Amino acid sequence: MITNSGSGGTTDSGVKPVYNMAYVWTISLVAAMGGLLFGYDWVVIGGAKPFFEKFFELSGGKLSGWANSCALLGCLVGSIITGTLSDRFGRKKLLVLSAVLFAVSSVFTGWASTFNTFVVWRIIGGIAIGMASNLSPIYIAEVAPAHMRGRLVAINQLTIVIGILAAQIVNWWLAVKLPHSGVDAAAIETVRQTWNNTYGWRWMFTAVTVPSLMFFVGALLVPESPRWLVKNGVAEEAGRILSRIGGQAYADAEVKEIQNTIVAEETQHVRFADLLEPKLLKIVLIGCALAVLQQWSGINSIFNYAEEIYKSAGYGISDIMFNIVITGAINLVFTLVAIGTVDRLGRRILMLIGCAGIGISHVLLGTAYAMGMKGMAVLVFTLCSLGCYGLSLAPIVWVLISELFPNRIRGAAVSVAVSALWVACFILTFVFPILKDTVGMAGTFWIYAGICFAGFVFVWMKVPETKGKSLEQIEKELVD
Repeated sequence: MITNSGSGGTTDSGVKPVYNMAYVWTISLVAAMGGLLFGYDWVVIGGAKPFFEKFFELSGGKLSGWANSCALLGCLVGSIITGTLSDRFGRKKLLVLSAVLFAVSSVFTGWASTFNTFVVWRIIGGIAIGMASNLSPIYIAEVAPAHMRGRLVAINQLTIVIGILAAQIVNWWLAVKLPHSGVDAAAIETVRQTWNNTYGWRWMFTAVTVPSLMFFVGALLVPESPRWLVKNGVAEEAGRILSRIGGQAYADAEVKEIQNTIVAEETQHVRFADLLEPKLLKIVLIGCALAVLQQWSGINSIFNYAEEIYKSAGYGISDIMFNIVITGAINLVFTLVAIGTVDRLGRRILMLIGCAGIGISHVLLGTAYAMGMKGMAVLVFTLCSLGCYGLSLAPIVWVLISELFPNRIRGAAVSVAVSALWVACFILTFVFPILKDTVGMAGTFWIYAGICFAGFVFVWMKVPETKGKSLEQIEKELVD
């Protein structure tokens, strides 16, 4: 087995693995492209919202909430089916399928002629998001050496953030800059509105086709997860992949340790009922609670309803679109900080800092709305919330979900946790317009603050530290 150390561990024979970092990073980045598409497809609607709503003549909070949240039903379906399918058919085949769904749904969403057609293709795109949100962190966790697993899984969150920022930049360019080119100054606003309401929002969705095709090609070339191969009786092939990652001694030790944690009669089929075993249920509930906390922290309301939030603060459409780009940039910067610290500081401390920081920022943001403050104050407090989120809940929850569950149930358990995440995200997204109309912006963000403070207590009391431990070590500590 591998004995952990800060430099990467040694095998029982005393041989220190020599990792093929170029190979590890390459296959991890390919898998993480699912995160990039997830981030783009998930957030693109925030910038397109004011334009497709006019095109489809939507009115009222419920229709707006349904347009923004319908894809999340697809996310739920995708995460549910992926748990069973990835345990049966492997991680790689499902990565390829998700890439296909991303490409097809982006085109048909962008060129939908009716609102109902738009909703159908958004839901199909949501299925792709649900699949990628399951598969990418699982795959990376299962190929990554233990001493750098946190960094590599957090790369998936980095690509999500890059996808979010890319969507925000594309939205801003299409909505503000492109219609401006070569147009008489007096006619700019009229041309811009006509373009955005007719074609601009369509290209916002369609733009994801190119990275989808790149992901498709990459997914065809990466190897299958070695842990899935061992679980399904193909240890020799798993050994070849692990040998390429860390050498033969590393491969032999890893295969042996994986085999020791898998119950022989359960290597082929995992039932969701198995998750109800008392020792496993406790871990599954922790994973689900973390997933819900990530969503109910309220940050995704800022992403999905940025136009309304900044409009309420007195910004015009051009400034709103630019502010949205700034939020994406802040999210990216702090995600990079998280990647640089997650394997040194650990998961718990970052989660605690994040819960406290987001909660305090939401209190200040709610107070700003309550006092009628406009402009810069609202922008600064939203950026503080996003910075704390990018440092903590955004990447670290995905790291923990990929680490906490035992080998034999990981696909099914991650599916349950990610399904809880998408249910929570649907509720958050659908309810935001209703909360805003009922308790106002101030009350809405104070509610989010209370959830973050409760999350701080939960992490402090229930979430274990997993840094530097192999997946098999974590399993022994939590289950045995």
